Amino acid sequence: MPSTVENPEQGEGETLHYEETEENSVSPTDLSELLKEGTKESHDRAENTQFVKDFLKGRIKKDLFKLATVALYYTYSALEEEMEHNKDKAVFAPLYFPLELHRKESLAKDLKYFYGEDWQEKIQCSEATQHYVDRIHHVGQHEPELLVAHAYTRYMGDLSGGQVLKKVAQRALKLPSTEEGIQFYVFNNISNAQKFKQLYRARMNALDLDKNTKERIVEEANRAFQFNMQVFDELDKIGKSLAEADQDGGFPVHDGKGDPSKCPYYAAKQGTVGPGCPYHAAIALAKQPLLQLMAAFCVVVVAGAAAWYLM
Repeated sequence: MPSTVENPEQGEGETLHYEETEENSVSPTDLSELLKEGTKESHDRAENTQFVKDFLKGRIKKDLFKLATVALYYTYSALEEEMEHNKDKAVFAPLYFPLELHRKESLAKDLKYFYGEDWQEKIQCSEATQHYVDRIHHVGQHEPELLVAHAYTRYMGDLSGGQVLKKVAQRALKLPSTEEGIQFYVFNNISNAQKFKQLYRARMNALDLDKNTKERIVEEANRAFQFNMQVFDELDKIGKSLAEADQDGGFPVHDGKGDPSKCPYYAAKQGTVGPGCPYHAAIALAKQPLLQLMAAFCVVVVAGAAAWYLM
């Protein structure tokens, strides 16, 4: 008996069946195969960006994860807006699965968790993300057949490698087991991800597209990967500027021991030449007897003034 998922776009009582797709029934000219083969190199490059490699190793700061979630929110808002505009067009209609796939609402929940009730006032679209968003809008408004490339690149990735990132983020950031903060990766209306992906590919292959259009879709998918890599690179640069120990937005921690280059304020790490780590300099000054005496005197004066004020 095939797995099923309810589809609100169908008539009452109707069920959307996951179509089984045997590997030997796939043709090299099918769009799914053309995309798989035609984006291999881009996919490998994306997986090997520093941001993704660090993420997979659990080296992800909460502040950076929050910014990545913001980027995803703007990306999916644009994608799903254009999908909504093109849901009745033959070149995209078979791939319209709002209940199963749409991520905007899930991302809004994640942003509310990270930023609070007024999260919309606290976020903004980054430069790299804006380029991605602009392209999605252009495609949706002028070349809707290419929207397939962006939907394929995002949603199929979310249902595949995205599930690995979900577990890494939950563990590395110590997020609740109730999945707050990672709702983006949760597809409650898909009972079997593998079979749903088979259905999605079968729907892509059934689109009435000529050879030239298929080639343009593959080209657009590679462009989508490029946009993603630009966002990753942007996040990586931001990550390097974040203090290594500043995981939760508090003050950077440095114990003054070990390799001084680990100090988040170390001048050389910022590419400037200075007298050294301010932490070490402060500790050295504090050890001077005269300064200790002056500090003690100041404490007495402040305490006396406070007592007088409160009388």
